[in-house]
Amino acid sequence: MDLTTFAEGQGRSLCRAGAWAAVILLIYCLVTMVILVWLGGAPETARECFELIQTNALVAVLRLDVLTILVMPVFCLLYAGLYASLRRECGLLALASCACAVIGVTLILANASVTSLVYLSHQYAAATTDSRRALLLAAGEAVMSTDMWHGTAAKMGGFLLQLAGVLISVAMLRTAVFSKVIGYSGLVAHGLDLAHIVIGFFLAKVAVVAMAIAGPLYLFWFPLVARRLQKLGQSGT
Repeated sequence: MDLTTFAEGQGRSLCRAGAWAAVILLIYCLVTMVILVWLGGAPETARECFELIQTNALVAVLRLDVLTILVMPVFCLLYAGLYASLRRECGLLALASCACAVIGVTLILANASVTSLVYLSHQYAAATTDSRRALLLAAGEAVMSTDMWHGTAAKMGGFLLQLAGVLISVAMLRTAVFSKVIGYSGLVAHGLDLAHIVIGFFLAKVAVVAMAIAGPLYLFWFPLVARRLQKLGQSGT
C-alpha cells in the first residue's frame, strides 16, 4: 500500500469516527436539556452543593455537569474528522479550527470541579466544629468560582472551542464538501455561543438569550454533520 492510499484510508476512518462523535454530542445535548428541565442547573452556593451531594449524589453530579467532563474529549474526535474531510480544500483553516478545539477542551477539563466538590462535601459532613465547616464552605465557594463555567482558563477554553466551530463553519462554506445549510447553521450556532461568552462579562441577560437560541441549533447541526461525515467515510470522496 502506498502512502497516498494509506492517508486516504486514515482520512476515511477519521471521518467515520467524527460522525460517531457528532452523534454522541447530539445525545449529550438532548440529555443535558432534560437534566436542566427536570433536575435544574448547578447549585448556586457551596452549602447547597454539599447538602445535595449528601442527599442524592447522582443528582448532584449530574447537576454539576459530570456529563460535560465525560463528553468534552469527544469534541477533539469530531474536529479531527472535520479536519480530515476538509484538509485538501481548506487545510489551513481546518487545522486552525482543530487546534483551537483541542486547546479549548484541555483548558475546560483542567478546571473541572466535580471531584473536588464531592471530596469537600464528604469532609463537610464529617466536620465536628463550626469553624471547620465554615472553612470547608469557603473552600467550596473558591472551587465553584474557578470551575469550568466561571474560571478564567475555562472561559478562554470555551471561547476557543466556539471559535473552532466558527472557523470550521467558514471552511465548510468555502468548499463544496459540506452543504451551505450545514455551514451557515454551524456559523450561526457557534457564533451565538461565542457571542454568549464574550458579552456575558457585560450583559448577562443578553448572553443567556444568545445561548438559548444557539442550543436548539446544535440539535440541527450535529445530525447533519454526522450524516455527511459518515458518507465521506464510506465513499472517500
